[in-house]
Amino acid sequence: MEQRRRQTWRERTKWAAYMMVFVTFWSGASGQFRYSIFEEVNEGTAVGNIARDLGLDKTTLKQRGYRTVYGSTEPPFQVNQDDGILYVNRKIDREDVCDRSKICLIDLKTVLENPLEVHYVTVEILDVNDHAPRFPENEKMLEIYESALPGTRFQLQAARDADSGSLSVQQYSLGHNEHFRLEVKDRGEDRKTPSLILQKPLDRESIKTHVLLLTAIDGGKPPRSGNMTIIVDVSDVNDNPPVFTQDSYTVQLKENSPLGTTVIQVNATDLDEGSNGEVVYSFGNDVDAQARARFDLNPKTGEITVAGIIDFEESGRYEIDIQASDKGAPTLTTDKTVIINIVDLNDNAPEIEITSFSHALPEDSKPGTTVALITVKDSDSGLNGKVMCYINQDLPFMLTPSLQNNMYSLVTKLLLDREQQSEYDVTIVAKDAGEPSLSSDKTIKIVVSDVNDNRPEFSQSPYTFYITENNNPGASILSVTARDHDQGSNALISYLILRNMGGEHLFTSFLNVNSENGDISALKSFDFETLKTFHFQVVATDSGTPSLSSNVTVNVFILDQNDNAPVILYPVSSNGSAEGVEEIPRNVNAGHLVTKVRAYDADIGYNGWLLFSLQQVTDHSLFGLDRYTGQIRTLRSFTETDEAEHKLVILVKDNGNVSLSATATVIVKLVEPKEAFAASDVKSAEKDDEGGDVTFYLMITLGSVSVLFLISIIVLIAMQCSKTTDYTSKYLQDTNYDGTLCHSIQYRSGDKRYMLVGPRMSIGSTIVPGSHANTLVLPDRRRASGEVRSL
Repeated sequence: MEQRRRQTWRERTKWAAYMMVFVTFWSGASGQFRYSIFEEVNEGTAVGNIARDLGLDKTTLKQRGYRTVYGSTEPPFQVNQDDGILYVNRKIDREDVCDRSKICLIDLKTVLENPLEVHYVTVEILDVNDHAPRFPENEKMLEIYESALPGTRFQLQAARDADSGSLSVQQYSLGHNEHFRLEVKDRGEDRKTPSLILQKPLDRESIKTHVLLLTAIDGGKPPRSGNMTIIVDVSDVNDNPPVFTQDSYTVQLKENSPLGTTVIQVNATDLDEGSNGEVVYSFGNDVDAQARARFDLNPKTGEITVAGIIDFEESGRYEIDIQASDKGAPTLTTDKTVIINIVDLNDNAPEIEITSFSHALPEDSKPGTTVALITVKDSDSGLNGKVMCYINQDLPFMLTPSLQNNMYSLVTKLLLDREQQSEYDVTIVAKDAGEPSLSSDKTIKIVVSDVNDNRPEFSQSPYTFYITENNNPGASILSVTARDHDQGSNALISYLILRNMGGEHLFTSFLNVNSENGDISALKSFDFETLKTFHFQVVATDSGTPSLSSNVTVNVFILDQNDNAPVILYPVSSNGSAEGVEEIPRNVNAGHLVTKVRAYDADIGYNGWLLFSLQQVTDHSLFGLDRYTGQIRTLRSFTETDEAEHKLVILVKDNGNVSLSATATVIVKLVEPKEAFAASDVKSAEKDDEGGDVTFYLMITLGSVSVLFLISIIVLIAMQCSKTTDYTSKYLQDTNYDGTLCHSIQYRSGDKRYMLVGPRMSIGSTIVPGSHANTLVLPDRRRASGEVRSL
């Protein structure tokens, strides 16, 4: 029968777990949800569909990291990211979680990220009648004097039921007996204390022992029960029971009182004499094991002392039954209840629980972004349990109070910059309002993740490089470097050359850049003589999303190398070789310029600085060569014994580190003076032919300028002369005429000066007969005689 009853109860419990789960919403800004579920349901039982109740899209739950947060222990519930349903994560025993509390609530939080959402969920654990009442003893012995009067009370130990509320012990029943009846005292908090009341005098001669059955019954459906057998032994007379001196005992005791501290002393007296009047004290039958572990009772003095740790948070009130008994035969007893109220002390520091919502905080997070949820609690009561939470550091974070008590949000108050600081150690301090105040702290590490907010920066701007010409094609000639203050892929830089499609910098097509390290190589050799400098732009781009880039101008200067040998300009023969023949008269003096070797070098600087030297000469005493100008001059006059033809080989070399050179050959022939003049005329003609083109253009230019100038003079003179018809006679008739020249040109020939003038003449001028009217002979003031020179 009992097995069938248990099976029926299990089936009902299982049915209730699946069919009677219900949810209640707490409206308002708090957004808190409350569900109810029975204890002992199987793992995986659905509690409620949170996603549906919140109106969330189930397809985004996994992406947003939907999860439950429940302190540091394994949460009793877990949310499924696929369907948004809250499931039981493990079996829950209400008695383990909430002991004998009337209402058993489990608070947890559900968190969604991107964006951050926090919802508070409360699950009420409903009790099921899974415990039967139990008495501390299966059998109780009572000794009662036959002289005991009807109405005498004998307190019994109460039964305990681990269930709470209506499922705890609700009633007691006593087996039928004409001498005793049962009386139950309700002390609240699921505490009902049974007492045995004598209702008919006992007669030891009739019945020495009475056996009673006491049954405790809970309020379950079906109810569960527990039994205790009471054996009453009837003894001879003891007249007077002990009497306590006070009707009630109430005392206050501070928690954490030292062991041995006197709580209170009870006192009872007995009017009998001898051993019948000696009183001993003991705990009543209804005193539980917890109270017995916390307090000691002196059996002789009635003094109650502290025997264990007194913790207000464990129990704020103790109700202890004290029994005073005499030593008579039979023993008479009297019960009295002592109420001990525990005074709370500030002995518990606040506890901090931190729920972090992300592994890293992006550096572009806006002010007000929630980083973590802070929950603080203090087991003390009153002001001792009031907690203030704050950050005692100057950091870009702050705490904002939540709608829930003792709950804060750690949020950003300033913009972050990972490049300045990549992580923060934020210390959260919780301090209560007790006296003295207690505090605790906990540090949370916040890692700032990188965002691509920095462009690559080149080490120089602009770059200037000097490279020598004739570089090896394909070899690296220069390198640019950029760095990005970001990290990871945001700092991975690639390089490219900005190609100008307009054709202005076609040479960039011959450049190539290594995209990884910025090394730039040239696909061809540079020639200083054709290209001396150029510039281009290099772009550095990071790999962020979106990518950022910057560019830099690279100026390249080609350095000259001595790669060009001197070129002989003169002498040059008709076949292109550097050979020439010079004829000079025999009668020339020392220092006569025979010829000048002319050469040039395409290089510059020392590489293009040419020096001339005689490499070969027939007679070193005859000819000398200026090493800087290349002029060949005679060193002495020629004699009859000197040979008529001399060969001079001139070496022309530059001043490069590895000098390059060229040679020219000059044949000097000595001729008689007449032949020399003829040869000179021929040579002059040849030279005239060589420079004829240049001279021709120069003559045309100078002639054109002269003609224009003369035309301007003539026009001006004509304009002035058109104003009168007979200037000469006028000036001759009036020798005192003080006129001015409208225009004049002065020139000198030998020791004479001439002036071309317009129609007006100065006073003192004289016309020379036979000369042009516009030509005057001016007196030469350099001579004191005032002589006038005429043409």
